[in-house]
Parts: sequence; C-alpha cells; structure tokens
Amino acid sequence: MPPRSPLPQRHGLDAAWVRMPGPGLDGAPPWATIREFLLERLPAKAEVERRLAEGEFVDDAGVVLTGDEAYRPHRFVWFHRPLEPEVPVPFPIEVLDRTDNLLVVDKPHFLATMPRGAHVRETALVKLRVALDLPELAPAHRLDRLTAGVLVFTTHRACRGAYAKVFQSRRMSKTYDAIGRYDASLTFPLRLVGRIEKDRGVLQARLVPGEPNAETLVEVVEVRGDHALYRLTPLTGKTHQLRLQMADAGLPLVGDPLYPEVVEDDPSDFSSPLRLVARRLRFTDPLDGIERDYVSTRALEWPADPPSLPHHHEG
Repeated sequence: MPPRSPLPQRHGLDAAWVRMPGPGLDGAPPWATIREFLLERLPAKAEVERRLAEGEFVDDAGVVLTGDEAYRPHRFVWFHRPLEPEVPVPFPIEVLDRTDNLLVVDKPHFLATMPRGAHVRETALVKLRVALDLPELAPAHRLDRLTAGVLVFTTHRACRGAYAKVFQSRRMSKTYDAIGRYDASLTFPLRLVGRIEKDRGVLQARLVPGEPNAETLVEVVEVRGDHALYRLTPLTGKTHQLRLQMADAGLPLVGDPLYPEVVEDDPSDFSSPLRLVARRLRFTDPLDGIERDYVSTRALEWPADPPSLPHHHEG
C-alpha cells in the first residue's frame, strides 16, 4: 500500500500514484531517471513531458519532480489524472440522512457509486464529496451504476472499518423492488439458488455448476399484463446477482442492457432506466447501537403492455 498522498484532492478525486519497481536481476535499476520510467509506464509521451514541465508529478514528500532525478526503486510518484469530458447525469442525489459518521442517500439510476472507467466526476462519491465538502467520504457498500436506491457512505476514515464489517458480513437486511417479465406458470414466492462467477474484464457474470454462492427470494407484489412488480431479497451479495438470476429464471428486468443479452449502452440516453431499486436497508449501527432503517422513494415506471386490466397477485 502507498503512504498517505502528499497531494490534496482535486475535484473530489484522490491523487493517483505509480510505484517504481526494484532493481532487475542484475541488481541495476531498470531506468536511469524518473523521466524514463514515467515515459514507459504512462500513456501519451508528449503529455508526460508537458506535465513534467508544469510540475504535476511529485514524490512522497510532495516535492515536485523534474524527471531528471535518478531513478528511485520502491518509491512512489504522485499525480492527478487528466479528466475527460463526461455526459452529466441529469438526476439529483437525494440525502436521506446525515450523522457525524454516515451519509445515506437515495441514488438515481445511471449514476455510478464511485469512479470506474469512463465514469469519474459523474459518480455519487465525487459529486457528494464536492457538494458537501466531505473529502474523506467513502462508500460502505456499492450499487451498480444502473441500479437506484439506498446507498450508505461513511464520512470519515476512522469509522470506515466498523461499517464495512456490517456490509461484508451481511449483518443487515436489504430488499429491492424490480419490474420484470411475468411467468404465470411459476409458483411464487420463488427461491433462486446457484453459483455465480464473474471474470475481470467481462461485462456479464454467469451461472456455473458447483456449490451455490448466490440466493435470492422473489415475491410478486403486483401483476400488470406481461410484467410484474417483484420484491427481491438477496441473501448473498454477488455481482449482478439479482439481474442474472432473474434473467436465468425467464424473468428479465425491464431496461437491463446486460441480461439476458448485452445491448450497446449509449451514455447519453437516459430514457429507459433499469427497473431495479434498492428499496429498503436496515441495520444496527455498530458505533451507537441505533436501529437504522432507510427507504428509497425512487419510482419504477411500468413498461407499455398491451391494454389489460391490472390485477393484484397474492403470495
């Protein structure tokens, strides 16, 4: 792990770093200067040269590097990554609760929890750090970019571990609402159990043979034509668990661009959100013992079905 960053946050983002490797097999450093190392390790050589000239790289002590310094094995170089333009997500983040330790929000669809890939400034973490002046804000758990609903952040570094344990050990109760295809031949409540694996760099997770590691309880709340409003209670927390298991059961969620088939995602199209919301989250606060219970107010829009009379389904 790197030491504490010598650079302050910029636009709500922590500084990036690269570590200089140790000597090669012959005992000699792999590069003569820090410039040679940065030119090989970072993309866009002209950009590296420009940023060196403008003093944008610093060492662990915050001293500006010119690039002419001798290579320093096992040391760190710190810098802020250049930011690319992003399509603004046109939906507000609603604050549900704020304490000395917690910030609980109602995240909109299309907004990532934290920076990843092309989504950096247009993320809940970065937006909230800037808007509320909370530089140590960090997510206690995550929601997919396309999933809306209750999302919990810790406000300072000292309390981060206590809340992380609550979510890692699943000492909380979480339910989701979703709209997906309805199959009258299935008997509800339905328990979906299987083994989910996801490979790095692959968009979809997959169900594979083997010992189950994912379980979801599916209940029907309301049926309208070919679709139903479901209450989903995950007993485990695998990546894309709800979306994958529902699609595998023949009940794919409306607006899902990944399951059952991958559909090209247009980052500027906000017209058809994934019909999935983290509706309710309950847990015992590990620091003060208070029973915390949060409910999302995000609405899920029914798709246009052929005209039929709505009816409620008991079960």
